[in-house]
Amino acid sequence: CPLGERLCSAEEATAGSGTYTRHGFIFSSLAGCVEKTSEESGLPVVSVVRDSDPQLLPDVGVVVTCKVCNINSRFAKVHILYIGSTPLKSIFRGTIRKEDIRATEKDKVEVYKSFRPGDIVLAKVISLGDSQSNYLLTTAENELGVVAARSDAGMQMVPISWCEMQCPRTHTKEFRKVARVQPEFLQT
Repeated sequence: CPLGERLCSAEEATAGSGTYTRHGFIFSSLAGCVEKTSEESGLPVVSVVRDSDPQLLPDVGVVVTCKVCNINSRFAKVHILYIGSTPLKSIFRGTIRKEDIRATEKDKVEVYKSFRPGDIVLAKVISLGDSQSNYLLTTAENELGVVAARSDAGMQMVPISWCEMQCPRTHTKEFRKVARVQPEFLQT
């Protein structure tokens, strides 16, 4: 179960390790597996134990690989898929704000000229975000930005500058915040 999930009513069971009680319900205080054990005294005990393989979480300063879900004039919403080269078991949501896309000329940045839905982006975590577990990300370094994008013709586009990619079939150019990819981040 995920952290903070409501497990059951406090009338049905006793809160064990890895749980807490609030407003008459038992909640999970960590991510893991729910265990219910019978007690002779009456109510069963509900506990949450961590998975044997701990969940890797994005942390401030780490480089992540994410996929752009949607964009608007102020930010791009993404799903975080990898931390470094390690795939994540569950998807985390992130936001790249307009002002965090580039290091220079921030006032001239346009989100739709930087990212498009479906793009694969290298970004760095700058904040653990809010209650919706939305991580704030930045691409304001040369090594960060779009690493893979598909053209309207469905082809993998090729970077031709720091701000443009081109379709190899139609030769159509599209604006992107292109990453200068470092070898350690290339997926084999």
